[in-house]
Amino acid sequence: MNDVTIYTDGACSGNPGPGGYGVILQSGKYEKEISGGDPNTTNNRMELMAVIVGLKALKRPCTVTLYSDSQYVVNMVKQGWLEKWKRNGWMRNKSDPAKNVDLLKELDELLHLHRVEMIWVKGHADNPYNNRCDELAVSYYKNMK
Repeated sequence: MNDVTIYTDGACSGNPGPGGYGVILQSGKYEKEISGGDPNTTNNRMELMAVIVGLKALKRPCTVTLYSDSQYVVNMVKQGWLEKWKRNGWMRNKSDPAKNVDLLKELDELLHLHRVEMIWVKGHADNPYNNRCDELAVSYYKNMK
């Protein structure tokens, strides 16, 4: 398995509102930036999309170290919330359905293709790759027509 590092960030102007995501993939000397967005979305959807797009960009199963400033995304995976919600029919508890189930299902599939370690980084701080992902995300939604 190839070792890949992925940095991700999502951003939204309003919640909901126009949003974007930024992704940086690194493997050896290779580095690739990806951005995209949606004219009417939420911050959590963009955070999830960043991770999904990053993992989907991999052409074969990889060992991935993924950095995100979203505690929602990192904790969902590291603390087993995603697996619990899946077992419970995409319910957070008996009366509260999980949000963004379409993206959660896609993320779940991708996490089973790759060996992923999620690492939380403080947003808008001293991580230049996280800051670049934020620039990509914000630039994308600001340039939407």
